[in-house]
Amino acid sequence: MEHQATMVWVPGGTFRMGSDVHYPEEKPSHRVTVDGFFIDPTPVTNAEFRRFVEATGHVTFAEIAPDPKDYPNALPHMLKAGSLVFTPPDHPVDTRDWSQWWAFRFRANWRRPYGPGSSIKGLDDHPVVHVAYSDAEAYAKWVGKELPTEAEWEFAARGGLEGAEFAWGDELNPDGREMANTWQGLFPSQNLKTDGYERTSPVGVFPPNGYGLYDMIGNVWEWTSDFWSTRHPADAPKACCVPENPRGGPLEASFDPRQPEIRIPRKVLKGGSHLCAPNYCRRYRPAARHAEPIDTSTSHVGFRCVRRTAADPAASRQSGGPP
Repeated sequence: MEHQATMVWVPGGTFRMGSDVHYPEEKPSHRVTVDGFFIDPTPVTNAEFRRFVEATGHVTFAEIAPDPKDYPNALPHMLKAGSLVFTPPDHPVDTRDWSQWWAFRFRANWRRPYGPGSSIKGLDDHPVVHVAYSDAEAYAKWVGKELPTEAEWEFAARGGLEGAEFAWGDELNPDGREMANTWQGLFPSQNLKTDGYERTSPVGVFPPNGYGLYDMIGNVWEWTSDFWSTRHPADAPKACCVPENPRGGPLEASFDPRQPEIRIPRKVLKGGSHLCAPNYCRRYRPAARHAEPIDTSTSHVGFRCVRRTAADPAASRQSGGPP
């Protein structure tokens, strides 16, 4: 059976979730309380996900042709198995049009992250990508864990730094040091790679945060279990009313209003990715959040798991994986 790396204990507490100074969906900053929990120190890797697939025969969402009933206006020739792959243009483009750098590639999946002809050979310690929400959920169930809520994820990402802009403090590059796998240069056409990586990086190569967690920022976005909402709830007027272990908004509110004919729920992604740049998507922060349809997989989205338990908080670590 699968045996994952040691999990890390995050001692719960009350913190200020969200931000009032960045993107609108992060507002308002509000107090939230979470109980303690164990969390994977890194995103799930290709090697770990491969063991799951080999043990269970799981077929990922990207490997299954879409059902025409779910996509009433889709072109028939597009209803094939595949996934979204980042394909950088060789010249500056209008950053309001994401189709300039994202392409749906037939037969792109976790084994072939950039489409036919690519592979994950030599990438065992990179985060698994091209996983839809159901794939992440299935893996978590197999290892006896769950996906984190947005509040749990953000609390863990902050690493005990209350109110800091980043997971390591208030400077993006303290003393000129790259602290996460993000984009340097003019996105999406100029990648300076001063952090050493063009796409994903091996997990754990950048410094951990205050809880000993790696890659909470950058590398890949990570699924949470919360349904998307366009903004956070208002701050509680009194300390007695601070939400405890919130679980996000209602399913119905998560649908994309720009596509009313497609009733696909959206979940919250956290952490940003290697594609987040100063000139585009400054979401390499714990407060940042992004909506992702549960049927969508991409080359920059992965996940990690949590385990909620009444275990002694003094035990700072616990083995992962099923018994």
